[in-house]
Amino acid sequence: MLNTMIDPRMKGRFAETIAADHLITMGWKVLARNVKISHGELDIVALDTTIRPGELVIVEVRARTIGKIQSPLESVGPRKLKSLVKYSRALVEKVSWEKFWRIDLIGITFEDKISFQKWRLDHVKDITAGRDIYS
Repeated sequence: MLNTMIDPRMKGRFAETIAADHLITMGWKVLARNVKISHGELDIVALDTTIRPGELVIVEVRARTIGKIQSPLESVGPRKLKSLVKYSRALVEKVSWEKFWRIDLIGITFEDKISFQKWRLDHVKDITAGRDIYS
């Protein structure tokens, strides 16, 4: 039987491209993708000039196919959130960022397991609600 399942890494890369395109459409500047920091990786680093001038945004991108138990947005639990805060803080310190910054979450839900032609994007801004929850 021919395996028609898409490689999960390919799905993830495509979801990150969809997310980056979404941010650009909103007028944001995508500064970097797949940023290696400490022992982790940040999916997208962008600059949001629509709310506060020069707000740095670290964007976590999650992709799922319809029918999974968890939606992309539900897939970020306490452990993942803690690592996002840790690596985001490390990046902010590394680049000496002194202005506002936050962590956003973009969930991409694909409608089938075979193609990427139909999908839904959900964007949740400031998933820590401005709290430094894991100091």
